[in-house]
Amino acid sequence: MKKLVLASAVSALFAAPVAAFAQAKPAVPTLGQIFEASGITASGYIDAGYSYAKNGAGFNDRVFDTNPNSFALNQFGLTLAKQPKEGFGGLVNVTVGRDAQFIHSFPENNPVGTPTTPPTPSGFANSSMFDITQAYAQWAGGALTVIAGKFTTLHGTEVIAPTGNVNISRSILFGSVPFTHTGVRATWALSDTFSLIAGLNNGWDQLTDANKGKTLELGLTANPAKPLNIALSAYSGKESVAPSGALLTGADGTRTSADLVVSYQVTDPLSIGIEYLTLTQDNFASLAAGGGSMKGKYSGFAGYITYMFSPKFRGTVRLESFDDKDGVRFGQPVGPGETNGAQKFKEATLTVAYLPADSFELRVEGRQDSADQKSFSDRPVGDATGKASKTMSSLAFSALYKF
Repeated sequence: MKKLVLASAVSALFAAPVAAFAQAKPAVPTLGQIFEASGITASGYIDAGYSYAKNGAGFNDRVFDTNPNSFALNQFGLTLAKQPKEGFGGLVNVTVGRDAQFIHSFPENNPVGTPTTPPTPSGFANSSMFDITQAYAQWAGGALTVIAGKFTTLHGTEVIAPTGNVNISRSILFGSVPFTHTGVRATWALSDTFSLIAGLNNGWDQLTDANKGKTLELGLTANPAKPLNIALSAYSGKESVAPSGALLTGADGTRTSADLVVSYQVTDPLSIGIEYLTLTQDNFASLAAGGGSMKGKYSGFAGYITYMFSPKFRGTVRLESFDDKDGVRFGQPVGPGETNGAQKFKEATLTVAYLPADSFELRVEGRQDSADQKSFSDRPVGDATGKASKTMSSLAFSALYKF
């Protein structure tokens, strides 16, 4: 009996540590925990939807809405970043999906790309649905932050990623400024409310420079009062003046653009915003100049009103006008009754969003575009049949998941 008790005690003595070890087995860390431990943040989104357009099968005044009446994976975006307040870091942002075809930088979009309708700032859509939208190294010290690589532009209210916008479709102004730049940018925080930005880059959407000239960028951001935000930016440098939709070859001319964005939080649920853009292009071959060169211009204005009806419902109205005085932006050939390729556009957009969770959003949008000339068509590009119109109506739906 004593031997039996002793054996049981010995067995229990060894079993207890084994059981405790089994219970204390460490859990496998998640990918998010690994990133967090290393100081790296990971975020992304999936944007899919459907759009319908009347008189929008051919030429129109947008960037991403080139294939209406179709379901589409608009974008999958992923960003990995390590951006400490002091020292070295970096950021990589990739975009996958239909929209990625229209934001490629030179030379990826040229000459293998095909002319877009309308042309993007770079002039081409590439068949690749993968784009390294941003990739830069960063150094921060005190009030100064410097980045070097490829990064998004300072211009504009709206951005490439749908998570930064409140509408589904992009504005005319969004397609009339660059998407990205490759170069170096320095931001100096003068105070908690004012920052100065200066940089030097290859130009508009150019991973490698298409010419020897460089483009200077300047910017100012201000938050003089809690509800008021102001962003002023300007670019100037030698750029190609090849006709829109052509290869990035031909004579160069100084391109100078300035963009002002102001937003104001009127009340907790109500905010308003405005944007004004102006651009000039030297040595532009204009129909108005009989084929000779001149200083071409275009300008535009956009206004936004956003109201949160409840934590789960949001409404946004966008009103916009755009004057392509010399055909610099769209470069549409002169047709019967048209005046030297110059066009004026207006558009009104209403977007309603349902936000059932912080990570998910459903949007529905109605938009009406109009032009002073027959700039819209119900025929596909390259189809000589069909009917041209001065107006275009569209309806779009999208589902946006953020992680």
